[in-house]
Amino acid sequence: MAIVTEGVEPASVLMAAPPPAWLEEWCAFAARTRLADIPAEAQQRARLVLLDSIGAIAAGAQEEEVQALAARMIAREGAGDAPVIGLPRSARPGTAAFLNGTAGTMLELDEGNQYCRGHPAIHVVPALLAAPRGDGAALLTALAIGYEFGARVGIASKLNVAMHPHGTWGTLGAGMGVAKLHGATAAEFRGVINMAASLGLATSRKTMLEGGTVRNTYAGVANMLGLTVWDLVRSGFEGERDGVGTVFGQVSATDFRPEEMTAALGTRWEIARNYFKRHAACRYTHGALDALGLILARTGPLQPDQVRAIEVDTYVWAAQLDSPLAPNMLAAKFSIPFALATTIAHGAATVPAFRGPARENPAVQALASRVTVNEDPKLTAQLPGLRPARLRVTLADGTTHAAEVTTNRGDTEDPYTEAEVRGKFRELADPVFGADRAKAIEEAVMALGPHHEAAALTELLMR
Repeated sequence: MAIVTEGVEPASVLMAAPPPAWLEEWCAFAARTRLADIPAEAQQRARLVLLDSIGAIAAGAQEEEVQALAARMIAREGAGDAPVIGLPRSARPGTAAFLNGTAGTMLELDEGNQYCRGHPAIHVVPALLAAPRGDGAALLTALAIGYEFGARVGIASKLNVAMHPHGTWGTLGAGMGVAKLHGATAAEFRGVINMAASLGLATSRKTMLEGGTVRNTYAGVANMLGLTVWDLVRSGFEGERDGVGTVFGQVSATDFRPEEMTAALGTRWEIARNYFKRHAACRYTHGALDALGLILARTGPLQPDQVRAIEVDTYVWAAQLDSPLAPNMLAAKFSIPFALATTIAHGAATVPAFRGPARENPAVQALASRVTVNEDPKLTAQLPGLRPARLRVTLADGTTHAAEVTTNRGDTEDPYTEAEVRGKFRELADPVFGADRAKAIEEAVMALGPHHEAAALTELLMR
């Protein structure tokens, strides 16, 4: 007598069951969408997202760990024809996608999306730039589709609280972007989705809190797997009938809501609801940093020894970043006490403000120890649309200064201008490529569209 484990349908029943309706709708949508179907605002945001990602990757590639990793991997595998952005190297597509995805997360300057609680673009852009095909219209459309799918899975599910979002649903975004770039059919998109769902990482949230820099590789792995998924589909491999529903409803996450996958599909584009970052730290620190900026605008510059104490009230995820310790750059970027202290000492939360000399500064360390961070449930209740923080600074003379923000600068509700995003790119890219070449890259990205070959951009990215 056949025995079926409780809760598991026999294979014959599963084979006969149709795919979920949302999945069929999404596959048809992904297959038919062209750049002309994407609103002009979302198209322009896709160009800015691509530009911003390239800047973050190029700057992150200057970190010693990335340079050492690139040297080791290329020495072992040999050079290829895909750019390792920001380094005078080229690699095979999978390796380039991995290295560029890793570099793009090193400095905590890549864009994100507050509604999906993660960073969709850095999980898609490196895969697309590793194996470009067609013209600029195809590249932008692939970016928009990959971003949209990954972000919507993040919106539709609640990751296990112990997991870090990098390398989870981002693998789906990478796979969808690569498939779109290759002109996938609806059936092929279904295969990509169902297989990529099973290839996300079992990530740990503690890595970011403890300064475990392996966390920076999660996006790199997702990009590399995005390329691999397309090879699997074209080679005849298959996934389960509803991989997203299983993995993001039972395994990595819970409460998967399929209706979120298709709500306003084609009219609401997640890439147009993104945020850009100027503070070189975890976005959960940005509310407190923005509030500090309001205070410093009133008081003028302060020195660490002028500050007796800082009290921060904020939402639950930000309140977890309460350790004043900063044993390495990543840990410093995930510490509200350190981020506030180094900003006071150095004037802004720049990349150098989190490097070794700043972390080793006794005055910064001492001030960080005088910062307390608490969750306010009323502020937590404002998630995900808002990211509030309330700050109270007590000076050595006993005077106090307070400020409160509800959104972060750069959010959809308080966006940076196009000029500010492009200015950030030049700040990051000019030292890497030189001013003339950085300008050429910027102009090439912002001109992307029909009749502009995507390969011309990758040629510019080769140092």
